[in-house]
Amino acid sequence: MKITLLFFATLRSLTGLKSLEVELPPGSRVADLKKWVADRYPDVAPALVETVLISVNREYAEDGDPIPDGAEIALFPPVSGG
Repeated sequence: MKITLLFFATLRSLTGLKSLEVELPPGSRVADLKKWVADRYPDVAPALVETVLISVNREYAEDGDPIPDGAEIALFPPVSGG
């Protein structure tokens, strides 16, 4: 199945990408996607485990949530500021 990944803020800087088309096996879940991203972008891996929020089709998602074919998945680092 094909999905679109969107990277924001520091994640965009770490990957050098705004978006990416990805092919995942049918039945993949958010945890599978996190592993896929961490394997390909090791600098992002610590944030994926600790702080990144993930939305699937504009709804926040948990690790066990399924990913539908054609999904738009956004990865958001934590917001900080002063």
